[in-house]
Amino acid sequence: MPSYTVTVATGSQWFAGTDDYVYVTLVGTEKCSEKTLLDKPLYNDFERGAVDSYDINVTEDLGDIELVKIEKRKYWMQDDWYCKYITVKTPAGDYIEFPCFRWVTDDKEIILRDGRARLPQNDKTRVAKQHRRKELELRQKVYRWREWHPGFPMSIDANTHKELPRDIQFDSEKGIDFVLNYSKAIENLYVNRFMHMFQSSWNDFADFERIFVRISNTISEYVMQHWQEDFMFGYQFLNGCNPVMMQKSTKIPDNFPVTSAMVESCLERDLTLEEEVKAGNIYIADYAIMEGISPNSTDPCTLQYLAAPICMLYKNVQNKILPIAIQLGQTPGEDNPIFLPTDDKYDWLLAKIWVRSSDFHVHQTVTHLLRTHLISEVFGIAMFRQLPAVHPAFKLLLPHIRFTIAINTKAREQLICECGLFDKANGTGGGGHVELVQKSMKTFTYKSLCFPEAIKARGLESEEELPYYYYRDDGLRVWKAVQSFVTDIVSIYYSSDETVQDDEEIQAFVKDVCSFGIRFPLNEFPKSLKTREQLIEYLTTVIFTASAQHASINFGQYDWCSWIPNSPPTMRKAPPTKKGTVTVQHIIESLPDRGRSCWHLGAVWALSQFQENELFLGMYPDEHFTEKPAKAAMEKFRKKLTEITSFIKSRNEGKKLPYYYLSPDRIPNSVAV
Repeated sequence: MPSYTVTVATGSQWFAGTDDYVYVTLVGTEKCSEKTLLDKPLYNDFERGAVDSYDINVTEDLGDIELVKIEKRKYWMQDDWYCKYITVKTPAGDYIEFPCFRWVTDDKEIILRDGRARLPQNDKTRVAKQHRRKELELRQKVYRWREWHPGFPMSIDANTHKELPRDIQFDSEKGIDFVLNYSKAIENLYVNRFMHMFQSSWNDFADFERIFVRISNTISEYVMQHWQEDFMFGYQFLNGCNPVMMQKSTKIPDNFPVTSAMVESCLERDLTLEEEVKAGNIYIADYAIMEGISPNSTDPCTLQYLAAPICMLYKNVQNKILPIAIQLGQTPGEDNPIFLPTDDKYDWLLAKIWVRSSDFHVHQTVTHLLRTHLISEVFGIAMFRQLPAVHPAFKLLLPHIRFTIAINTKAREQLICECGLFDKANGTGGGGHVELVQKSMKTFTYKSLCFPEAIKARGLESEEELPYYYYRDDGLRVWKAVQSFVTDIVSIYYSSDETVQDDEEIQAFVKDVCSFGIRFPLNEFPKSLKTREQLIEYLTTVIFTASAQHASINFGQYDWCSWIPNSPPTMRKAPPTKKGTVTVQHIIESLPDRGRSCWHLGAVWALSQFQENELFLGMYPDEHFTEKPAKAAMEKFRKKLTEITSFIKSRNEGKKLPYYYLSPDRIPNSVAV
């Protein structure tokens, strides 16, 4: 009588063990085994982290094992059970791996294919094709598109974290409770003692130090000490929290009438402003997207204001980036003066503060929320809807959308919803953040997510012309490493461009993103992929956006935004319309009050923390790929990432402002915070 040995590995997640009945069925090319009860609850198998083996005797040879079916039935109480994988030893002594890495919930059956990745055109048997089709039909019922706000990328059809499919929920909802995390951060930072004075102003700049937690040798302390300096202001356009706003100027903008005479004292090469532009030394940061956005009006006792500034930056002879002109509105005129470094000290300082505040809003809502969180969710939903677990692209992308849909759902539930936490301290709360996303979506393109293309589009690709732009340099290193890894994986499964064209599932995936996830006619997202090169770029973009890009603009928030005058989350006085009227007291009364400062500090602290048990780029403990070539590609990827990490660590030694946000050992695999 032939005998198969079935080995079951249980995960270490919280509700990993089960006291329910677990059955298994082996489906072969010839026959199916009878449904077999693997164990009885009172024997207490399937403990957290356990690996249990069982012998299954069959009367006839089953042929090649194609599928394994797992079914869990209630015993006394319904338990969720996390199954890592199942291995089947055949009568001939061969071992077949069936990756699972899923929750088995309720009285439901899960059907597993073996771990070899296959394209749809490679499946020949009726059983394999049918399994593929049924898996996607079920997923499309569970992972449904929904429009959270008009003009937004589509999101998952769920109102709360608990409504999500079990496989994409966090193991513990406490870990992503924004209210809990912000409150805990406020308490840990010892600023809760100021909360009862919510709407009262601080007395002076030094007063902000009362809520500032000093951690020796950190960037945040350096920012506190140097935030008023033009060098620090300019440096942040390169390597701060939002290093995507500056672009090389090819002409002076028509609505920013800066003359050579205005900035003559700032120019160091005996050239006119126009000549400096031609020489490639003038840069512009334009916050036009902020024009017309509604300021937060949720608190009738505190008026809040926004601005849409334009800032001109100059690369001096030491290759430092310095501000040389700031206009706080988009329309030039007498009531919209151009502020200069030669103006009164406090006029110039307040103009820079207004730019920093506008930069904060664009960073939080566009660079961070829209261009990493929301777009990664679109990729994730489309992946679940169109790629079965056996598809190589599913295996490749799954670690990079881990917990993304969950964190976004929780954010819609608590953070960016009406009357959510975002309203408490942010000048774009109360709906302005929604308007910003809607406005940004009108110009959002696929190519702007491709890192090298985005850098080139802003004219900043030359390391020789613009040194010390570590965001660009490290980003390109990581992009190339990811691209090389994706190339290796694609080369294993796609032998030609025709193979890509014939893959109906990958084509459905990109079409779902374009036609349903984004839905804007000018977004330029591909509707189909014709070549392996296009597929490699697409998959690289998905992975890089969710990992490196998110890390680069998320985990520096406490470093750069905890010193509140450097990144005010709101402003309580309107932008000045005349020069010579600004005093220190006016600036203090413009900056956030005590309560909003505390909420802001708690937020940037909480958002800058890694998740518990974080998985960083290249870490793939769940072995969805079982083939040796794919595992070799992963090992090669990890080796390259280690080299990049070592290079960055070496470069940062002795620097007062080290740049480490794109060091691979600090880049989580996915958007999960």
